[in-house]
Amino acid sequence: MTGLPLYRWRLAPEGLATFRQLRALGLRPAGQPVVAQLERPRRRREPLVAYLYRIDLARPVRPMTPARWAALAAANAARRVCPECGRDAGYRIPPSLGMCVPCADAPAHAA
Repeated sequence: MTGLPLYRWRLAPEGLATFRQLRALGLRPAGQPVVAQLERPRRRREPLVAYLYRIDLARPVRPMTPARWAALAAANAARRVCPECGRDAGYRIPPSLGMCVPCADAPAHAA
């Protein structure tokens, strides 16, 4: 993304916002291109970069329909079922474990 204006942290002009700022306003970028970058310096690391969008071109966020709510609930329910024991864990299973905590601890107790 070369050729974009680069602004320092807290020095972006009015009328531009990051994706999260748009979302907090109930807006979405709606396919508009990135118009600038925001750079936040950090010590001994590369700076954080955020992309800026024009607020006047943003559109309202699409509302959740009943079908979308149902699909989201089904996806979350599938992430709660342990593939090892097949039980509902009662929480979202961590991808790092790939199974519920009791199943992940079982080999440690057996050894």
